[in-house]
Amino acid sequence: MKFLDQAKIYVRSGDGGDGVVAFRREKYIEFGGPDGGDGGRGGHIYFRAVPSLNTLIDFRYTQHFRARKGGNGAGSNKTGAGADDVIIDVPIGTQIFDEDRETLLADLDEENKVVLLCEGGDGGLGNAHYKSSTNRAPRRADKGFPGEERWIWLRLKLIADVGLVGLPNAGKSTLLSVASRARPKIADYPFTTLHPQLGVVRLNAVEEFVIADIPGLIEGASEGTGLGDRFLGHVERCAVLIHLVDGTDENCVQNWKLIRKELKAYDEGLAAKPEVLVLNKCDALLPEEIEERKAALKAASGAEVHLLSGVSRDGLPELLRYLQDRVTASRNETF
Repeated sequence: MKFLDQAKIYVRSGDGGDGVVAFRREKYIEFGGPDGGDGGRGGHIYFRAVPSLNTLIDFRYTQHFRARKGGNGAGSNKTGAGADDVIIDVPIGTQIFDEDRETLLADLDEENKVVLLCEGGDGGLGNAHYKSSTNRAPRRADKGFPGEERWIWLRLKLIADVGLVGLPNAGKSTLLSVASRARPKIADYPFTTLHPQLGVVRLNAVEEFVIADIPGLIEGASEGTGLGDRFLGHVERCAVLIHLVDGTDENCVQNWKLIRKELKAYDEGLAAKPEVLVLNKCDALLPEEIEERKAALKAASGAEVHLLSGVSRDGLPELLRYLQDRVTASRNETF
């Protein structure tokens, strides 16, 4: 299934049904009076977050959603039928923006969360509603109230505990594949990963966390170079970022600074998230090279540098345990 994380759609709730003018006319019943019923309510438009979806691809082919109009009233004080509501299922983590793409209308960040976006119009009043002591035979009935309509943007931000960032070919997809059951495409050329990937890391029967791999960033990503920074939104909700640095590149410190620069250019809040710095591909380095580059990264970042080999899995158990502890602490703070 193709991954799509943005979509523009049109939604319109149903109009209310019309009220009617009617009078009771039965044999042997004198002065029957008005008995026109009210119109029914138009259908609402709801959005619901469901776990079975992970892309917005369905909205590429269906872009217009309309609820039905409420039923008209009838004689004998019969109210028109209310129209069925339209419930639109979206992946967990979907945000709904107004047409300006800036005004956030709703954030469906929890399973089975439901929001009412467009309310159906109320039904019009029938003439029975206007009967009074001074107006015994009203001939007034109202049209149903119109529903709401709008163009909106849907934007998906994946729900993950840990996000992977780094330059292309830093080993992010390899780490995802060895730490979880996810099977991303892995190759020795840049931008093998073209869209975000999710994997569930299970340390034991009770401890697990979700890790997200996004396409690699390069210099100028905030200005649209390469694949740009459009996928960075998928790690905005993460509690921790793993910054993978290719240990086989002599310019590892400059590479780390480059990614930090692009993160800050995208969002200061994202750049301020806790970062776990990992020197990857240590299996291809001599011990003295590892110590030299680890010391250089530690001096530049002021943070602890973890050593890892995604291929041989050296350092992987220790890294996953460290990440699980950070995620658990973050969850405890949230609750």
